[in-house]
Amino acid sequence: MQFGSSLRRRRKWKGVLSAALLIGVAVVFLVLLSSFGRSTLERQQESLNDAIHRDIVQCYALEGVYPPSLEYLQEHYGLTWDPETFFVDYEPIGSNLYPDVTVMIRGK
Repeated sequence: MQFGSSLRRRRKWKGVLSAALLIGVAVVFLVLLSSFGRSTLERQQESLNDAIHRDIVQCYALEGVYPPSLEYLQEHYGLTWDPETFFVDYEPIGSNLYPDVTVMIRGK
């Protein structure tokens, strides 16, 4: 009789350990997936920031003045971004002073 109950206990613990291991692997996978998604957004933010600054410099080099607005960069230099993902603040200081630009991920 004891042999049967011992075998049942072992099977029970094997099942619990298997479930715990499966849950552990799933948690690690979700953490890694979340981290990957965050780093991708940060790289996109950096790329957008670089593109805006590149277009500002190109505008100044070609036209002799800094762009008056983001809309100007969109219309004349083809700048695009996803406004649902990124917030871009563009504050021109003057036609001969470099504008203040801020790019942020929405929801942060």
